[in-house]
Amino acid sequence: MIIGGGPAGYEAALVAAQLDADVTIVEAAGAGGACVLDDCVPSKTFIASSDVVTGYRDTEEFGIHSDGLEAITVDAQAVHGRVKRLAMAQSRDIRTKLIKAGVTLVHGSARLGADALGHTHAVIVTPHDGNAEYIIEAGTVLIATGATPRVLPTAVPDGERILTWRQIYDLPDFPEHLVVIGSGVTGAEFASAYLAMGVKVTLVSSRDRVMPHEDADAAMAIERVFRSRGMTILNNSRAAAVKRSPGGVIVELADGRVVEGSHALMAVGSVPNTSALGLTEYGVAVAPGGYVTVDRVSRTNVPGIYAAGDCTGVLPLASVAAMQGRIAMWHALGEAVAPLRLRTVAANVFTDPELATVGVSQADVDSGKTPAREVMLPLAGNARAKMAGLDDGFIKLFCRPASGIVIGGVVVAPRASELILPITVAVENHLTVNQLAHTITIYPSLSGSIAEAARQLMQADSD
Repeated sequence: MIIGGGPAGYEAALVAAQLDADVTIVEAAGAGGACVLDDCVPSKTFIASSDVVTGYRDTEEFGIHSDGLEAITVDAQAVHGRVKRLAMAQSRDIRTKLIKAGVTLVHGSARLGADALGHTHAVIVTPHDGNAEYIIEAGTVLIATGATPRVLPTAVPDGERILTWRQIYDLPDFPEHLVVIGSGVTGAEFASAYLAMGVKVTLVSSRDRVMPHEDADAAMAIERVFRSRGMTILNNSRAAAVKRSPGGVIVELADGRVVEGSHALMAVGSVPNTSALGLTEYGVAVAPGGYVTVDRVSRTNVPGIYAAGDCTGVLPLASVAAMQGRIAMWHALGEAVAPLRLRTVAANVFTDPELATVGVSQADVDSGKTPAREVMLPLAGNARAKMAGLDDGFIKLFCRPASGIVIGGVVVAPRASELILPITVAVENHLTVNQLAHTITIYPSLSGSIAEAARQLMQADSD
């Protein structure tokens, strides 16, 4: 029994079905869950449209006269329509895959019932088709209910001017002046995309830099790009309230300053969807904030009850959610399984340029928590980067001081989400900088800088 059909839920279902389990998914929104219908897939599709606009930036440098960004017009309804179509198409594809695998899909909601005797758990299913609720007895239950945008009581979204990231695709036109509140990954991504679309953007950041939990060098490099392209960034500024005005919104900052805009996008984090599941009553341990407590094989404290994805608070990435779900089913159904290893998880921020990371962080190294040697190689010296007119970005590589084993890396570049893979493979497989350095790369290529960074660390090793 799987409650929630997002990446954690549907990937778990596919694994369980492959192992001949009788699988039922209960999902309120649709196959793929909020990730596919409202969050990750729509936002990255929206960003893909903004990337097309970005391609018209500084074309004169290449000898191509396109009249620049000023000549570009963007049809908001067409962009939003494409976002919704692709999300629905992805959801349909996932639904087809699940049905083909023999999974039963129920459109509805579910919660844990009274504790049952024996080795089964009673799950109360409430269909959304108007039929009466019923109980399914399941030997294994996976909680995969995800999370929803956090709402501040002083800035309640209305879907018109004050918005969550799930509501922006319903706007008839792009904002004239978008005030983005929150400079974490979500806030930075939307601020970057709207800026590329030609929207005036003000980013309100409560910390001294954007994306405070990301690599400092990378975050500052991207902040410089934002500012150079006209974004207003208010560092060390906390939003106290957001109110409607006759023509837009008024954002009141904690220090008394006021920012006026046409729309406000609230990007202040998420809260887990766990309050209506009957977890506490059933005895499932829930941490402060509502996150389900799990171990590295996705077990809760109750035998037979597992949890995966954003509702666990482990790491809010679709890739991690999917792996948590798979691991849960492998473990529950008796397969050999390796516990989740977050040190080998690559993450990407889809700004322009992108920011990708894997393994140990600069903060780990600087604090002495993880001894490492490192090198940071600007892309400006890379031949392919020069051809593409890339002035911003770098490759950073970390390795163990004695053995030279690669233990982490950072990439700031267009398509950093693709460039991080060789470093991720190195971290996952305990490759050394010597092995990376001796790997022949395409010339010219951005990936050549990864091998060059490894060669610099290899030279340091031999010294």
